[in-house]
Amino acid sequence: MLYYLSQELTGQFPIFNLFRYITFRTGGALITTAVLVFLFGPAIIASLRLRQGKGQPIRADGPETHFAKAGTPTMGGLMILSGVIASSLIWANLTSTYVWVVLAVTVSFGLIGFYDDYLKVSRASHRGFPGRTRLALEFVVAGLACIAFISAGEAPFSTSLAFPFFKDLLLNLGWFFSVFGALVIVGAGNAVNLTDGLDGLAIVPVMIAAATFGLIAYLSGNAIFADYLQIHFVAGTGELAVICGAVIGAGLGFLWFNAPPAAIFMGDTGSLALGGMIGATAVAIKHEIVLAIVGGLFVMEALSVIIQVASFKLTGKRVFKMAPIHHHFEKMGWTESQVVIRFWIISVMLALLGLATLKLR
Repeated sequence: MLYYLSQELTGQFPIFNLFRYITFRTGGALITTAVLVFLFGPAIIASLRLRQGKGQPIRADGPETHFAKAGTPTMGGLMILSGVIASSLIWANLTSTYVWVVLAVTVSFGLIGFYDDYLKVSRASHRGFPGRTRLALEFVVAGLACIAFISAGEAPFSTSLAFPFFKDLLLNLGWFFSVFGALVIVGAGNAVNLTDGLDGLAIVPVMIAAATFGLIAYLSGNAIFADYLQIHFVAGTGELAVICGAVIGAGLGFLWFNAPPAAIFMGDTGSLALGGMIGATAVAIKHEIVLAIVGGLFVMEALSVIIQVASFKLTGKRVFKMAPIHHHFEKMGWTESQVVIRFWIISVMLALLGLATLKLR
């Protein structure tokens, strides 16, 4: 909205020229979202606590320290999503197809997660939306998003997979790219969802990933910077930095209330939406493989669940004391704060490694 305003008023008031710069609007989106979540967060938490009663169900087989969290409301993702959407509509250039597609994925995954949270709360059970049905809906949304990305780009680049550390290595997947891209988006959404198990554990790595991909989106969407770094230029994707900025601001606001002891949980409403948003951004800017590096913590959490389930079904034995892996470390005696802070450190290191791929070519 403000981008349009700048076009109309720059001639009369030169200060409005600032709104043409992606960097300025990204900062504006970050601050706006943080303020919105700070201001409206307490009212949203009070409303959710009143409506949910017993709050998010606590797993009976989980760490004993979690039983003290009984009664904490969930669906905190509503705070994050409302702030991100409002801020993006205010600060982003809404003529960009990529902006609308990424927002559509974010909202759609958020709605799926919201229904899952609703079923858990209403049934007072940690079992929500049937897994296969939920995955099917996620793949439909992600597949349509990838088709939109392909249509917005230029063939054959729009259907190609780019490899980090190589300047010109591309693998043209044709229309199979929509399937591959959907796997990336759905995988990212569910990996973040699995990571969201401790106070503050998921939101900080999400902010780190958003900051990393916001920077990469800005560079990839700028022909000059892309040429200098010898990365692939994807016209129009620079605007995704604004959405990433909004996510960082929302994360800061949410962390204020989610810091131990949490006043509210993110729930699937937030974790699925944020994971889907990061995955969609990575697909749009052609950095899908880099996502596996930057989001290595999420990958580790998802793999721990896959390994645990596969091992138990095949051998009847468990590899970890409990999955996802953050619960394994809790069972080993780590305190919740130790797990969370050490996982944050891992996220920072992986983000720096992911950024290194921009120059090591």
